[in-house]
Amino acid sequence: MNKLNKLFLLGITVILISCSSSELVEVWKNPDIDSFEANKVLVIGMTSDTDTRKVFEKKLTASLKKNGVTSEKSIDFFEKSFTKSPKTEEELMAIENKLLESGFDAILLSKVVAIEDKVTVVNAYRNMDKDFRNFKDDYYQNQSIYYEDGYYEEYEIYHAETSLYCICPDKKRELIWKGSIDITEPENIKKATGDYIKVLIWALKGQKLLIIEEELNNEDIDI
Repeated sequence: MNKLNKLFLLGITVILISCSSSELVEVWKNPDIDSFEANKVLVIGMTSDTDTRKVFEKKLTASLKKNGVTSEKSIDFFEKSFTKSPKTEEELMAIENKLLESGFDAILLSKVVAIEDKVTVVNAYRNMDKDFRNFKDDYYQNQSIYYEDGYYEEYEIYHAETSLYCICPDKKRELIWKGSIDITEPENIKKATGDYIKVLIWALKGQKLLIIEEELNNEDIDI
């Protein structure tokens, strides 16, 4: 594919994303990391709605697979009782070690961090401005999403966030990338989930994270 065709496809992609119910509004990437590939990724969708969690994790793992990334749904990896009660920091550390033993070296953690219009007062903006440097702290501070009734009510815009964490044994288990995505049509779960994942995959590709596309060779450039 020549350079002009690639630019054309990029333009089409931007147009499609702009028409989506999801919009990437903010990103952060570890400045010490240019690109990051993983052998196996655990996909976690933090929500108290089990059906929504199943749909999200299934769609995201399928999209990652299409792009050559090996991943597994947390709803398959964790025991059914895992989200029924809060986990201690020590338990989460043991879970990280279990993930390492099972060949995982990265985690994609997605959650809704705030909702505009009608929200519960206690939890809605609790952690929106916090920067978690590792998976354990992030999960520990937000796990009440799973089991608290009335976490959110009616809505207009969901402010969601996906974080990519490395759990590599030879380095600190650190935050690689974080993207904030606004969802404007959350009442249509299937459409909202599909749009969110399209934006997420597009963002990961652009940042050369998990999905590493081949660079253009000189012979591919034909103007």
